[in-house]
Amino acid sequence: MDEQKKVAAKLHLSKTGPIKITGKFYIVDTQGNDLTPEGEGDVYLCACGNSKTKPFCDGSHKK
Repeated sequence: MDEQKKVAAKLHLSKTGPIKITGKFYIVDTQGNDLTPEGEGDVYLCACGNSKTKPFCDGSHKK
């Protein structure tokens, strides 16, 4: 992801659940790898630290 791309994302924070991201965005890991899911739609990032699919939420916070 060397070139600049337009991004317009909205992050929705909650006290007990994941971080919901809507809009056009890119997710990059600590090594610079693109983790952005294919397709359009909302993405949920883990905020509790218990997900087995980090950085994405797998619903572990509900347990």
